[in-house]
Amino acid sequence: MRAAAGDRGQVAVEFAGMVPMILLLVAAVWECVLIGYAFSLAGNAADEAARAGAVKGGAACAAAAGEHIGSAWGMTADCRAEGRLYKATVKLEIPVLHPSLSFGSITGEAGAVREKED
Repeated sequence: MRAAAGDRGQVAVEFAGMVPMILLLVAAVWECVLIGYAFSLAGNAADEAARAGAVKGGAACAAAAGEHIGSAWGMTADCRAEGRLYKATVKLEIPVLHPSLSFGSITGEAGAVREKED
């Protein structure tokens, strides 16, 4: 039996119509992954910075914050002593499909009890 002539190329047309939608879905999922990863990086960097600052002081705090974060994330770290606590705030740029493109920032904050070195 022969297929109807009006159905020729139907699969190619449907595929061409769905490719942009599939690419948009992949881009949206990738953006969600990058934002989640940025939250994880900011929180971990703040934890490490606060701990280093509590033990060794301000210079160690800033160094520890940027130890595992690449320059493409646009990181800024603020380290300060507040009473018995040493607090660190790390800000990363929110990436748009790639860490070098950004449209806002994510902040991670942490604190640790200051320790005296003998």
